[in-house]
Amino acid sequence: MARKKGILIVNLGSPEKLTVRAVRKFLRQFLGDPRVVNLPRLLWWVILNFFVLPFRPQKSKAAYAEVWTERGSPLTYLTQDLTDKVATHYQQDSDVTVAMAMSYSPPSLTTQLHKLQKAQCEQITIVPLYPQYSSTTTASVFDAVATELMQWRYIPELHFISDYHQHHLYINAIADSIEQAWQKQAANELLLMSFHGLPDVLTKKGDPYYYQCLKTAELIAQKLNLQDDKWRVVFQSRFGKAKWLQPYCVETLMQLPEEGFKNIDIICPGFAIDCLETLEEINMTNKEIFFAAGGEQYRYISCLNDSEANVQLMIDLIENKAN
Repeated sequence: MARKKGILIVNLGSPEKLTVRAVRKFLRQFLGDPRVVNLPRLLWWVILNFFVLPFRPQKSKAAYAEVWTERGSPLTYLTQDLTDKVATHYQQDSDVTVAMAMSYSPPSLTTQLHKLQKAQCEQITIVPLYPQYSSTTTASVFDAVATELMQWRYIPELHFISDYHQHHLYINAIADSIEQAWQKQAANELLLMSFHGLPDVLTKKGDPYYYQCLKTAELIAQKLNLQDDKWRVVFQSRFGKAKWLQPYCVETLMQLPEEGFKNIDIICPGFAIDCLETLEEINMTNKEIFFAAGGEQYRYISCLNDSEANVQLMIDLIENKAN
């Protein structure tokens, strides 16, 4: 008799609605996670509740409004679309249940793990949509899964995808998406690969994220046969005053026209799904910053989203871990 298998594809999450209240609720959950903000709990509680949550939700709501659609947040519905396509691959197998979960918004990890429990899954594969491992993202998913499973009498066999930063299908898919963009319109003078930033101190404490980002970028550049002066790595989405991973995306964009790079392509390989940080920050706010500094052409190349290449990558990750 075949074993029943569960597959849970996990992303960060988004506000449920485009309201200040919904944004505040999301930010409270997200920024309240000890894995996300590495400060003494009491100090951060004061900062979060008295200096962040009273003011930031209004600003964040305005940013979300720039990318919100009739289907809601792109991160949520594109993750669901990807999950649905993975589920279609397994639709002929009644012993496989595929579900999507979000860390800080519905459907929650707890709810979806209960769904897999109800389906009597004896084996569960968790796929966090973070190509590069970070204690602030991947480890947070693991914490939530472990906390829930601690309550279960029967613990199924668990497979956890910790990263896929140098998986050949991932590298090939990113490189192919760049080449497809270049086929439509010739490559610009420089390719920027922008990854989400992290506090610099986390690398010193053993978080491999920084080095995995560099490895990913190096492999993509190799796949594209790019010379070293044709690509750079930058880090975006800095929050707070602490030193974060460098070089910073915004500062680089402001400097590039002075260096003679007025036409650039930019891609975000660390994001599996387009979201606020790619669609609003990179493709709107940062584009304006680049143009204001003297830039002339700026092309954002989308995330893999629910593309066939990303679907095949997910299936390969699942099959190689679960068998």
